[in-house]
Amino acid sequence: MHTSRKVLAALLGSALLVGTVPAALAATANYNDSSVTGGDAAWQAWVKEWDQVAVDYTAVSITPGANETQLNFAWYSKTESGKTATPVVHFGTDKNNLQTFTGTSGKVDDSLTDGVAYDYNHATVTGLKANTTYYYAVEKNGVLGEVQTYQTGSFDQLKILYVGDPQIGASKGQPQGSETLTADSGAANTAARNDAFAWDRTLDTALAQNPDLNFIISAGDQVNKTGKAKEEEYAGYLSASALTSLPVATTIGNHDSLNPDYMYHFNTPNATEYGATQAGGDYYYSYGDGLFIVLNTNNYNVAEHKKAIEEAVASDPDAAWRIVTIHQDIYGSGLDHSDTDGMILRTQLTPIFDQFDIDVVLQGHDHTYSRTKLLYGDGQTHGNYEFRLNAEGTDYDWDNAYNVDTDQQIPLYPAEGDTAAQATHDAFQADNSCYTIENTIGNTVINPKGTLYMTANSASGSKFYELISTQQDYVANRSQNWLPSYSVITMDADTFSIDTYQITDDGKVEAIDDTFTIQKTAAPATLTANGQTYYRLRDVAAAVSGTENQFNVAWNNGVVITTGKAYTDAVPTAAAAAGTAATLTLTVDGKTATSPALLANGNYYLPASFFATLNVAAGEI
Repeated sequence: MHTSRKVLAALLGSALLVGTVPAALAATANYNDSSVTGGDAAWQAWVKEWDQVAVDYTAVSITPGANETQLNFAWYSKTESGKTATPVVHFGTDKNNLQTFTGTSGKVDDSLTDGVAYDYNHATVTGLKANTTYYYAVEKNGVLGEVQTYQTGSFDQLKILYVGDPQIGASKGQPQGSETLTADSGAANTAARNDAFAWDRTLDTALAQNPDLNFIISAGDQVNKTGKAKEEEYAGYLSASALTSLPVATTIGNHDSLNPDYMYHFNTPNATEYGATQAGGDYYYSYGDGLFIVLNTNNYNVAEHKKAIEEAVASDPDAAWRIVTIHQDIYGSGLDHSDTDGMILRTQLTPIFDQFDIDVVLQGHDHTYSRTKLLYGDGQTHGNYEFRLNAEGTDYDWDNAYNVDTDQQIPLYPAEGDTAAQATHDAFQADNSCYTIENTIGNTVINPKGTLYMTANSASGSKFYELISTQQDYVANRSQNWLPSYSVITMDADTFSIDTYQITDDGKVEAIDDTFTIQKTAAPATLTANGQTYYRLRDVAAAVSGTENQFNVAWNNGVVITTGKAYTDAVPTAAAAAGTAATLTLTVDGKTATSPALLANGNYYLPASFFATLNVAAGEI
């Protein structure tokens, strides 16, 4: 993201005290050099192409619509004398007989486009069906563009690409051959040229591995320049060939936040005024069995974010999964952000995510990879914090946080010897220890109470950061190998799984974490006899699998229970209306036990008192 000169000096100074400069700050090699990873022929061809790409601001972006049956489009058209913008998409299954969908248009702030007048065009197509090939073309001032192909996938079995911080242009200042990458405007922005090539490479690699992707989730910072005109960076971002056929649900990062060009380039569904900055506000959409909520956490008004979540949940209350995307990583593990500005909203968002049963939070900002344990709030009262803009309003003040209620300034990098500033900083850090770690076992959890927080590394490799020196207790796994990476989410009504990969310099794909899976099961089937509730044994085993009280159930001339082992068999489907009273004799960890039971359809139902002997509390059933 951003390291101010003051922060950089502080970090370098502290590093010199211990004799080592953090690699992310000292080593010039910790970015993706596309002239090396691209191969000579492909790279040279791109260098020539860049001259045209960098000055063409009219590339089309596709975003998921309000639900899986809709698709949103956005694009620029140059304002021409005597002509009006035509926000029209032609879309359908027959490329020779496409249906017309008309949207809206508006003027682009020409201070962002070198004084040249453009219109932005937004349109939505409807009526999409699963597993269907479509064709589309957009109009620019009445001129029909090239016909493109769009393929829907399954709406029941989703596959989603999750990426962090393409941040086109962030490699500025890095070496490339005998030159230094620059962030000048237009084609002279050689950093954007480098990063756009790498972004395209990552998407092509991910798509080759997963040709059945439904859409992409980007956790923010599509571009790099903050508060400045950056159209060549958006041109580079949108030039990726995969984006003609893959929608992207983008998130507003701090580098996107301070200009309206983000709002022009991306037609987000169910856009709200909550959490708004110049780039726009919070939005949400449904897709398959998921409700996806995207928050602009560059706005620190958490009451507004809560309203956006309420509105989203009300729109799809029965969604099997609730997934939030934010840019700032309130639970991350990178040196530059995770224990400073990244966690700024942790005390406020954690209880809200608990309240609305958010299953997964997808984050960026930290340019490292991490996966947390399952987390929920500690139930205590904590302070409320925010970041503020600098005096010029051109960027955020990265050196200080502020207590919302007391207006106290909190220095994030106290000067050595300033005991008062250090005490304020330490109190802020301690107050952000506001979470509880759920006790789970293994990489498959069932019906967890807590939320999974993921932090994606840079998908383009435009900029990497070092991991924080000591891994936080809330982190289950983390990685920084200085390589572009991405995650693949597979999801249906019952299961959410995520796998993460990196791309080596020679183009190989390598897993950097084990598959992590969350499963949801229905509440255990029950029967009642003589005023007592009995719970189906195999249902309870499935419900606590992945927790410290898990147990396996098997049949070996009788019921055999092994504690500490995950349940591996199927869960019965049909529930019985009544059962026959019985006394069950079974084996628990090699020892004989007995319990009153009900037998129905070949399955035993046991009382809560029996499960207590396995350390399974009534609240876990």
